[in-house]
Amino acid sequence: MVIRDYHEADRPFLRTLFLSSRKQGWPWLDPRHWQLEDFDSATFDEKILVAKVHGHIAGFASLWLPDSFLHNLFVDPDYQRQGVASALLAACYPLCRTTLALKCLRENLGAQQFYLHHGWKIISSGRGENGKYYLMHKTNPLTC
Repeated sequence: MVIRDYHEADRPFLRTLFLSSRKQGWPWLDPRHWQLEDFDSATFDEKILVAKVHGHIAGFASLWLPDSFLHNLFVDPDYQRQGVASALLAACYPLCRTTLALKCLRENLGAQQFYLHHGWKIISSGRGENGKYYLMHKTNPLTC
């Protein structure tokens, strides 16, 4: 597996991955208004890391670096449970300050378990455009 910086040539595939992953992974939401270009607005001005497995894009993570905020972490369903998300998460730590943050949808139980397993803590909860979420924090293991 290789984790590398985003290249503009990745955009078409990542758009498709972002759309299809949300449709499959968030069945409680109405996807009728989602479109391929949502990837562009969801990652605008963010640092994007891409995971490749045997030459195929398997997932991506995007970070809002000024706040050390993990905004997106999506893995192609064909590559889930193969360490891709963990590798992307590990590649984010060197880019961030002492504490990282993310919002995890409360309905997304698999993602919650993944982050809790990786040492993230639920700090608070709120409501956003996609429903209720948990705000989670993790002390950067590289700065401990």
